Amino acid sequence: MSDAAHTRSSEASRIRVLIADDQAMVRAGFRLILDAEAGIEVVGEAADGSECVALARRLRPEVCLVDIRMPNLDGLEVTRLLAGPGVVDPLRVVVVTTFDQDDYVHTAIRNGACGFLLKDAGPELLIEAVRSAANGGALVSPAVTVRLLRRLASQPGGATAKTPLTDRELDVTRLVAVGRTNQEICAELHLSLSTVKTHLSNIQVKLAVRNRVEIAAWAWDTGAVRNR
Repeated sequence: MSDAAHTRSSEASRIRVLIADDQAMVRAGFRLILDAEAGIEVVGEAADGSECVALARRLRPEVCLVDIRMPNLDGLEVTRLLAGPGVVDPLRVVVVTTFDQDDYVHTAIRNGACGFLLKDAGPELLIEAVRSAANGGALVSPAVTVRLLRRLASQPGGATAKTPLTDRELDVTRLVAVGRTNQEICAELHLSLSTVKTHLSNIQVKLAVRNRVEIAAWAWDTGAVRNR
């Protein structure tokens, strides 16, 4: 492959990201993290919701990182306009916020968000959320996921049917359900990253779920976590 062809191929596979946050320091921090990651490029920044919508529609990035509390339009409305029901060509939106409130989570997901992260989630999870969104998946901050899903643990019932998963797949599922990242699962189970990703792919197929949030929901609902 020629250098020119290789460059075109690399550009085509790059994940282009738009960052929307009313705090310049937050935007700068996210840009620093993402631009340092191979295959990810920040292509624009917006300081308010209206600017974000205009830029997103013009640039058509693979992923939009959107704060909730912004001037003009808040992040939940931005999400609805870019990814909500009825949008002809929706974009992939990950909501990133300081505010850990259940109603925000529910509204963001209902408005079409494919991720919900707290700003203190850390660089690794930010990068994972961007890659997951670009690949058609979804990721919610472990702190949010665990709190929401634990409600299922306190509810009576729960399926007790024989699981279709292998013992090792159950190990991975349980760790996903308590908010572990892929790297943390690797360390805890002494597995390579490629092996963990293979297990996650097999789990999704066997459970007929789309992402790790739904894997976690299955684990809590069926008692896989409680019956360790």
